[in-house]
Amino acid sequence: MAVHIVKHTMELINLLTDQNPIQVIVDAVINSGPREDAARIGSAGMVRRQAVDISPLRRVNQALYLLTTGAHESSFRNIKTIVECLADELINAAKGSSNSFAIKKKDEIDRVAKANR
Repeated sequence: MAVHIVKHTMELINLLTDQNPIQVIVDAVINSGPREDAARIGSAGMVRRQAVDISPLRRVNQALYLLTTGAHESSFRNIKTIVECLADELINAAKGSSNSFAIKKKDEIDRVAKANR
């Protein structure tokens, strides 16, 4: 089932953008990975948040999580299929558009980390 969804998503991306779908996915992952996060530091009730850099592996994992979550949430109570929602999410994230759930969340994570420097 998952292979079917990804295959049809790649075909749809190719039709909509006339680009290599693998390159669109790579661009989406690069654009939607947060660069820094806020970690909880402290013990015994006194907790504060400190900005920390994110490792490259966590950045990729977080980007994939945000992309799939955005596609999953946008397909609920909607006429569009999961294939169409995933294609839209990947295309918007590859462009850096703020219509993408992953880009919005990435900006929010970076903004919170910047406030906690």
